[in-house]
Amino acid sequence: MSITDNIKRLKSELDIANVTLVAVSKTKPISDLQEAYDAGQRVFGENQVQELVEKHEALPKDIEWHLVGHLQTNKVKYIAPFISLIHSVDSLKLLQEINKQAEKNKRVIDYLLQVYIADEETKYGLGFDEVIELLRSEEFAELKNVRIRGLMGIATNTDSEKQIKEEFYELDTFFDGITQSYFRKEDTFDTLSMGMSSDYKLAIEMGSTMVRLGSTIFGVR
Repeated sequence: MSITDNIKRLKSELDIANVTLVAVSKTKPISDLQEAYDAGQRVFGENQVQELVEKHEALPKDIEWHLVGHLQTNKVKYIAPFISLIHSVDSLKLLQEINKQAEKNKRVIDYLLQVYIADEETKYGLGFDEVIELLRSEEFAELKNVRIRGLMGIATNTDSEKQIKEEFYELDTFFDGITQSYFRKEDTFDTLSMGMSSDYKLAIEMGSTMVRLGSTIFGVR
């Protein structure tokens, strides 16, 4: 299957479920991204800031760029002028830096809080209690140049569908609770980003509104 075929197949599958497709294009050449773009894909996700900046400069300007990897505070300034959504906000310090750089660029930057749901030490993210603590804090209330759009989570890398489903279910339930408690009047708190190539079908079943797919589109790295 070509990249074009994969995009078309996924788009028809995900449109029915009302799920946004983020094409995760890390390490892929510009020509691959261009092919996906020509097939109608407009949302691309990158893990590394430098690669993201280079691709943004080389490709059409109506692309929505998402940062899906871990973000260091000292790298925020490079993507602040153009980034559409940051999936991986995992600390107040990072959020304050995004706010500062957004203000410098006279814009409001959308982001997701990354929540730790996996049974693995290597993953980043906030605990459920830390998310609530952050949302209740005065520092959070002071940030005027960032806008929270929802939550993101990465399930454990395991063959156990039961475990993956449970982790996604927990995050979906938490998302609903947070929406009710803090964002009932905010239509913009609408994004639950969970699911990658190995588990996106389970994620959609469990309530995901946005999936991050790499190898399903571009082939195995």
